[in-house]
Amino acid sequence: MTKKSTWVAKNEDFKRDWVLLDAKDQVLGRLAAKIAMILMGKHKPTYTAHVDTGDFVVVVNADKFKVSGKKLKEKEYGWYTGYLSGWRTRSLEEQVVKHPTEPLQHAVRLMLPKNRLARHMLSKLKLYAGDAHPHAAQNPKALSI
Repeated sequence: MTKKSTWVAKNEDFKRDWVLLDAKDQVLGRLAAKIAMILMGKHKPTYTAHVDTGDFVVVVNADKFKVSGKKLKEKEYGWYTGYLSGWRTRSLEEQVVKHPTEPLQHAVRLMLPKNRLARHMLSKLKLYAGDAHPHAAQNPKALSI
C-alpha cells in the first residue's frame, strides 16, 4: 500500500490575481461579503484557512453603494477619542460625505476573520471613490456581481 501525502498550502505557492469591482448601485452588505470572500481566497479550490490565499481587490465608485430602508440616516458609526466623554458617533450619510470609502472598508473588515491574518487580507483591498484607479499596470480582471 502506498502512502499518500497531503498537500499543505504555503504563501510562496500562490500567484495573486487582481480583481476590479464597480460598487455603483450595489447593496453594501452583499458587496462587502463578496469582497471578503475574494480577499480570503474562498473562491479558489486551494483555499486554506491558515494561509492568505486571496487576491487583490480594486473597488471603484466605493462611495456610490446602496443601502435599504432608513439605514442612510439611522445607521451610526461610533469611536472613542480617548478623552473623558469622548464617545462620538456619525450617521452613515455623514460618514459617506466625510470619508467616502470608510463604510465599505468597515463592512469588509468585520466580515474577515478576527485574527492577525485579517490585517494582511485587508491590505490587499484598494478602495477609490471615483472611476479612476492607479492599478492599470496590474491588469485587473473586471468582475460583475
